[in-house]
This record gives sequence, C-alpha cells and structure tokens, in this order.
Amino acid sequence: MPELAGISQAFIERRLALQLTQETLADLAGVSRYSVQTLEAGTGATKISSVLEIANILGLRLELSSGSE
Repeated sequence: MPELAGISQAFIERRLALQLTQETLADLAGVSRYSVQTLEAGTGATKISSVLEIANILGLRLELSSGSE
C-alpha cells in the first residue's frame, strides 16, 4: 500500500516539524496514542474520524478523488 506509506510519512514529518510527540498530538486531537502510532506505521487500523482529527491538529487536509481523475 504505497499510498498509505506516503500519508504516514507526511503525518510523521508534519508532527516532527511542529515538535510534537505522539502523546501530545494524541491529546490535542482527542485520540489515543495508539491511533497516532498505527497511523504513522501505515497499518490502516486507524479510524477515519481519528485520522481527520489528527490531520486537523497538524494543519493537513485530506482529499479524496475517484481513480478516473
């Protein structure tokens, strides 16, 4: 799943740029540290609502598009 790896890397890089620990990010986003860890690991086990909360705190925006675009 190369797409997940790219998303995971973007989240890691942004978190580090903001000098946030996984624990601090989790607290700010109102999710568990485990959610941040699984997102960064790219396992796909994180709820979409948690992904969106984490992205919001990091100032990231996720977009969806159809495969035909």
